[in-house]
Amino acid sequence: MIEQSAKYRSIILAGERPGGSALSHAFNITASVMVPVAGKPALAHVMQAITDSRLVGGGIICGPSADVVANNPGLKNLLQHRAFEWLAPDLGPTNSALAALEKLDHYPTLLTAGDHALLTGEIVDDFCTQAFSHTPDQPPDQLSVDPGSLSIDARPLPSSVNDSNYDLVMGFVPHALVHAAWPENKRTVLKFSDGHFCGSNLCAILSPEGRKALVFWRQAEADRKHPWRIARRFGPMALLRYLFRRVTFEQVLRSFSTAAGCRIGYVQLDFARAAVDVDSIEDQQLAEKIMSRTDGISQ
Repeated sequence: MIEQSAKYRSIILAGERPGGSALSHAFNITASVMVPVAGKPALAHVMQAITDSRLVGGGIICGPSADVVANNPGLKNLLQHRAFEWLAPDLGPTNSALAALEKLDHYPTLLTAGDHALLTGEIVDDFCTQAFSHTPDQPPDQLSVDPGSLSIDARPLPSSVNDSNYDLVMGFVPHALVHAAWPENKRTVLKFSDGHFCGSNLCAILSPEGRKALVFWRQAEADRKHPWRIARRFGPMALLRYLFRRVTFEQVLRSFSTAAGCRIGYVQLDFARAAVDVDSIEDQQLAEKIMSRTDGISQ
């Protein structure tokens, strides 16, 4: 098992959509990660959070593309930080993450997004500390499963995510916490029978096996216009149970783990701000509002 003293490295995904995003156009900038929040680019806030962390030691910033960097002096200056290395993005965030992992060749690795402007060193360390408890003690079993027969109850479930070890761990925030902080803000919510959650754009790849989850997700992304293919990967009954809120979060992750061929877990983050990334004008305005409050850091 990885000892608590082991240092994470980081990957910050900072790619830009072809032609730019609505956010970059609104602010007349060439890269969305350079959108200003409290007087600094979003990417600078993310880099600062990782620098402030006790458990993460620098890493790779994947993106934006070389031509975007060359035409943005502020971005070029940011990328001179000695703790980080720039890497050209691949096609899409998942491919970029896999390319950065290959170059970094280090585990554990923290994966996050360059627009996560409200990230703090405290949040990073809380997530990374929890994720350590899910590090695998031994190589995962070799899974040989017919994707067409996958069931959400294919294997016995642990009584808690803390009862078994994982190759990849994701962070989620209870939706109730986010809604209580900013009831007017609309966020994507994952609804399960045992609770509703928002993503945090924080992922820990704890072993080389964790890459299998990213490869599987890349395949699912490629099938997004063919729902029957996605259903075949998880099993149609699994999807039906999710649609009718008949499945717990852990059961979904067990199904995901079986399909991907590695062990996937999650930790709960009790920071509402961890659920807010800045990828829209509304989110930028919310981030400014949060950062302007003297108590914003505690949310």
